[in-house]
This record gives sequence, structure tokens and C-alpha cells, in this order.
Amino acid sequence: MAHHIDLSHDITAGMITYPGLPEPLIADHMSREAAEKIYGPGMTFQIGLVTMCTNTGTYIDVPFHRYADGHDLTGLALDAVAAVDAVCVDQVGVMEIDLADVDLGDAAGRAVLINTGHSRHWGTDAYFVDHPFLTEDAAHRLVAAEVACVGVDSLNIDSTSTGARPVHTMLLGSDIPIIEHLTNLDQIPVAAFRFTAVPPKIEGCGTFTVRAYATVD
Repeated sequence: MAHHIDLSHDITAGMITYPGLPEPLIADHMSREAAEKIYGPGMTFQIGLVTMCTNTGTYIDVPFHRYADGHDLTGLALDAVAAVDAVCVDQVGVMEIDLADVDLGDAAGRAVLINTGHSRHWGTDAYFVDHPFLTEDAAHRLVAAEVACVGVDSLNIDSTSTGARPVHTMLLGSDIPIIEHLTNLDQIPVAAFRFTAVPPKIEGCGTFTVRAYATVD
């Protein structure tokens, strides 16, 4: 029987995903006490109200994030991010990941997840510094391999030491979605699994939080 491995971080009020981005606010639109006044004693409902940046928690990037004429979340093809055959590449201990020693010969149409081990620092200041990243050469290799999407368990798929973002530029320019801030990649026990990371269809947005998970048969 298939089982699922959760690859997403929890979203909590006040959490910091990326330095400088606003923290999410989570509150009641309708509290249970207010609901009783509408529906009667003992008849309670809660309706939440969430205000947050679209780059919160584990999230996906689509071309509009980088390109004004790229498609937004409404144009995301589900075939690229829903129950996609996937491979997880172990790059723990590697800071500048170029994938030169990784065989991507059979990666066409598959999700490629990069396990850096950096997610162990989530929720600490260490998560924001000295994070592993993919190089421009790695992006070239992934585009040439015609992968479906690319995910990483780090602060950013690019180096943040400068404003250059060659990996975002190349992958999103080739309509390859990026999923950042994954977790639990070390919990995927087998080579063959499927990957899902689907956001809601929001017009005018190039990024949004996803519930990412692996499905293992």
C-alpha cells in the first residue's frame, strides 16, 4: 500500500521563512464564540483569516516570479508537479552543487529533489547563512535533462551572496517550476517515488505555499 512522506514545513504565526519578508498573521475571522451567537448554543464553527507573503514556508516558483510575461499560478501544468515520478539526489555536505557527478540521463519528465541537509537548521538563525545552492552549471544540466521540476531543502536554490539568480533565471525561463524550503528529504527510503507540490490557482502570483509530499509504493 502506498504511503506519503510530508516534505513541507508547518506554517505558524510569526515564523520567518526568509529574512526581510513579512511574517504570517493567523487569526479568526469567525471565532467559535461568535459562531454560537449566529448558529445557536453548542453549534460552533471557526473561519480563519491568514495574511502572509506568498513566499512563506515551503513554496513553489513559476515563471511569473522571474518574468513579467511568464505564466502565473493559474497556468501551472499539473503534470509538472502532481504525482510526478521523482529522484532524490544526495548532496549533503556540498555547498556549491553543480551536479557534475550526477547521472541525469533518465531524468526527463521527472522531479529532481536536491537533499542538502540544510533543512535541519529550519527555525534557527543558521538557516539564513551559509546555505547550499545550485550553480549555473547545475541549472544548465537540469534544463538539458528536461526535468519536470526541481526542489531543494535550502534557503534558496541560488546563491544569495549577490543579487544574481542564474538558477531561477534558467529554470523558470524554461518553464521548470522550483520548490524551495523542502524538508524530510532524508526520510525518502527508496529510489522510486512520486512527488507532489500543488499550489492554489491564484491569478497574478508567481509563488505560493504548497503542501509537498512524496508518495512511496
